[in-house]
Amino acid sequence: MILLGVNIDHCATLRQARYREAPASAAGAIEPDPVEFALQSELAGADGITVHLREDRRHIQESDVRRLRAQVRTRLNLEMACTPAMIAFALELKPEFVCLVPEGRQEVTTEGGLDVVKNRERVRECVDAMNAAGIRTSLFIDPDPEQIDLSAELRAPFVELHTGAYAHACFTPERAIEFERLRAGSERAHAAGLTVNAGHGINYENIAEVRTLPHLYELNIGHSIVSRALFTGVQESVREMKRLMNLG
Repeated sequence: MILLGVNIDHCATLRQARYREAPASAAGAIEPDPVEFALQSELAGADGITVHLREDRRHIQESDVRRLRAQVRTRLNLEMACTPAMIAFALELKPEFVCLVPEGRQEVTTEGGLDVVKNRERVRECVDAMNAAGIRTSLFIDPDPEQIDLSAELRAPFVELHTGAYAHACFTPERAIEFERLRAGSERAHAAGLTVNAGHGINYENIAEVRTLPHLYELNIGHSIVSRALFTGVQESVREMKRLMNLG
């Protein structure tokens, strides 16, 4: 059984399109509420809720994360940049998981994996702090051997393989190449003792192939589920994705 983490960031993106200037105290009067999206996802069988508190607060706000911490009944996975401010916030919040991701002001959503090699000491500091606090850490990385091997060396218990390059190549001749990179990366990570998650660009079509990657523990999926929910509702969109993830 592959677990499903529902990323609710893009529910907040829709809210911020109209209510960017609304005070945090107005949470009950504005819509859509990402916390309610999370709770509806849990009711439909989501195994965890993923949320990215960005430095520029473009979608999820700190007040959202604190409400999630108080109300989520499954597991809260906090995506975060590897900065002192975010380390301090995570240690205070104490989510079940953190996922260290790169963060760029110009990107619409996270594009590309964290360069663990280039940021070795910063990542080490963060992983050590989370391990000491009993918070399980995942590194969001491209399926490259050097990144995978160093993730294991730094004692991160999880990696989340970035599936974005594969998703972008789905209707091109490079699809098979990118899928093979993911397959080989998953095998290498598993052999190194890492638990393997994956995410980015996974949708209701390419899930048929993504789900065949070896050793998958959890998929983190957001944009596609939020988009489908506009037509079928939150609970049905989550149930359908989880069904497609675990066919047979």
